[in-house]
Amino acid sequence: MHLVHLTASTFFGGPERQMLGLAEHLPDHYKTTFLSFREGGRCNEFLEHVRGRGFDSLALQNDTPYLFAAVRELSALLLDREIDVLFCHGYKANLVGRFAARRAGIPIVGVSRGWTGESAKVRLYESIDRWHLKYLDRVVCVSNGQAEKVRRTGTADAKIQVIRNSARTEAFNGTSDRPSLRRYFSSTLNVSSIVLAAGRLSPEKGFAVLVESAAHVIRESPAVGFVLFGDGMERETLERRVRELGIADRFLLPGFIRNLDQVLPAADVVVLPSFTEGLPNVALEASAAGVPVVATAVGGTPEVVRDGLTGWLVAPGNPEQMAERIQRLLVDRSVRWQMGNAGREFMQSHFSFEAQAAAYVDLVEALRNARTPVAV
Repeated sequence: MHLVHLTASTFFGGPERQMLGLAEHLPDHYKTTFLSFREGGRCNEFLEHVRGRGFDSLALQNDTPYLFAAVRELSALLLDREIDVLFCHGYKANLVGRFAARRAGIPIVGVSRGWTGESAKVRLYESIDRWHLKYLDRVVCVSNGQAEKVRRTGTADAKIQVIRNSARTEAFNGTSDRPSLRRYFSSTLNVSSIVLAAGRLSPEKGFAVLVESAAHVIRESPAVGFVLFGDGMERETLERRVRELGIADRFLLPGFIRNLDQVLPAADVVVLPSFTEGLPNVALEASAAGVPVVATAVGGTPEVVRDGLTGWLVAPGNPEQMAERIQRLLVDRSVRWQMGNAGREFMQSHFSFEAQAAAYVDLVEALRNARTPVAV
């Protein structure tokens, strides 16, 4: 059984880790190949990771705006390599993949992780994506929350299947490199507690709310430091607001970090202030690392963070409530330990790659047995 994952990768992030982890946990008779649009050469980081783990990978020669050429190239590749099922990740992959898979006569599955709406251009592309989903053979949603959004696109229930992201519990061995995280702050500062956040710096991630919340926390507890890892369109706005609030020495924006696995377990609390989510990888990995999470109750996040057990859920856009929950965790080390431990156990029992791979095997077998034509 030969599967292909098609994406438009610009770096090795959460979705890429999920694809690769799935491939590594499928049965031996499953072969996986990874394809990416070139994205100006930015796809190379992901494809190099793939090759380093022993999988075939290829960058398509044709990219935006030559989508018809991309369809021809992809369909020829699918036929030449005798691909059984095409999995598409993102709006461009769904659009090109839909027509290429039909030309090749194979099933196509869209993996729906969520929509960001971060700009007018992206909102246009995502509206096209919503329209296309109903024409795919199946749509895998990473959470029940995302499945409900997909249903509202007009996609039939029979085509929707929830298969959640997995937590990489094996990446966190229980050790914590606190010095590496502490070094981001000036050595002259007394920073005894560290709150961590990570993600794309765009409006839907709610980091402007986190900045306001941090100001509340720091006023009450001056020994607390915040670190927000990531890059994006809101960086300058966030940095300016941090300076206005007078917390620039205690709210740091170091940029994108490649070794998040190393510093994540060293945080006291991880915060996700998003306005929308599919199933957040940061929440999964924080829990896998044994760190309690304060997150907004949006999308699939409540399926990951168990309110009062592995962390706290708060309303989106409410910095005061977020600050109160962060403070509640920071002042009680035993509660942090209990919630972190409960989170790690929850990830091990409910979000394993083994369970994810088994669900994908069932999906592939169902598609192979059905092979009913779907209108283009």
